[in-house]
Amino acid sequence: MTFFFSLLIEGALAGALYALAALAFVVVYKASGVINFALGEWLMLAALLVATGLHAFALDVAAAMAMGCAGMFVVAILFNMLVLRHLVGKPAIAVLMVTLGVGALMRGIAQLMFPAVPSRIQLPIPTDPIILNDLSVPSDRLIAALIAALLIALIAWVHQRSRTGVALRAIADDQQVAMAVGINVHRHLLIVWCLAGVVCVLAATLWTSVTGSSFGLALVGLKILPIVIIGGLDSIPGTIIAAVSIGVLESLAGGYLDPKLGGACGPLASYLALIAVLFVRPFGLFGREHVQRV
Repeated sequence: MTFFFSLLIEGALAGALYALAALAFVVVYKASGVINFALGEWLMLAALLVATGLHAFALDVAAAMAMGCAGMFVVAILFNMLVLRHLVGKPAIAVLMVTLGVGALMRGIAQLMFPAVPSRIQLPIPTDPIILNDLSVPSDRLIAALIAALLIALIAWVHQRSRTGVALRAIADDQQVAMAVGINVHRHLLIVWCLAGVVCVLAATLWTSVTGSSFGLALVGLKILPIVIIGGLDSIPGTIIAAVSIGVLESLAGGYLDPKLGGACGPLASYLALIAVLFVRPFGLFGREHVQRV
């Protein structure tokens, strides 16, 4: 039972980080309907910008994260001006393919611009494990998960209660009506992409601190995809529940099945869960079914 509970705790802690990263996907989709398949590359670039501030400019963690946020603001603005505005009214598949292409471009640019940047971001948090009876809980993962939970609560509050959040929810319901009541849709869509950039900086910093890899964050986007689909593409609570569930499922599958089947059972289990959910609820466990009059 000790082994089971240790896997359970490790999966739940990983799920909190998954949930924070998945918010960068959900807030964009809720407001704009854009499925950002370049999320992993956004996370990777955010981590590399923070690492550059720490190691190349000798900044402290807060200043390095501020530099990362500024860099992601620039990326969001350029992405909106050079890409998204030219795709208004285009089929969804065109937007999807563009995000894939942008992701590949960002991977290539990152390899050229940050070849010598150390991949580790060291946060000033303790790393000694916490011993609870026979359980060993990594303190850095626990603290990172608690920080992620607080940030998730803050972002959810902003989205639900702030003036900007109300405008974004109005845009998500009907862009034409939002424009008719005086909401600047283009400005608020830019805000939501900038918010996604900030979330990427926060999530990437925490993730890199506990795992030690920046370039590996490009693969995290593949882990986020089943989470946001299972939870419902437009549901923040559903995303949080799905993230913790997938984290626990991956941990249990890795702990019990990897020694017998040779590895990679965790990611496989998450995609099997995705297929099972799609058979039952194609719009996700907490997503809204879109009904149109024809």
